[in-house]
Amino acid sequence: MADLKDFAEQLVNLTVKEVNELADILKEEYGIEPAAAAVAVAGGAAGGGEEAEEQTEFDVILTAPGGSKLAVVKLVKELTGLGLKDAKELVDGAPKAVKEGVAKDEAEALKAQLEEAGAEVELK
Repeated sequence: MADLKDFAEQLVNLTVKEVNELADILKEEYGIEPAAAAVAVAGGAAGGGEEAEEQTEFDVILTAPGGSKLAVVKLVKELTGLGLKDAKELVDGAPKAVKEGVAKDEAEALKAQLEEAGAEVELK
């Protein structure tokens, strides 16, 4: 266990140049792409070598109101319980979170409703 902590500390303390060199080594010698390596290293350091847990909470982000802005404002008002003015400000300020920390099923349902109204939505 002490070896893993030392290894994690070494990774955290790498310079930008060393990280680039590590990425090159992983790509050339082991066939691991740098983005995948960063995820593997981050997941390994954070999870103690265990597989990363599946995300359970999502943020529903309104990226653009789309063509029917009024319908989107009304729907945001209904979904969030905000007043009309606050809902309009949220839609006008896109990209903004409509709801944060919701379950996957609820997030997908909200996304579907907003997209049906014409909005562009993403889940994070």
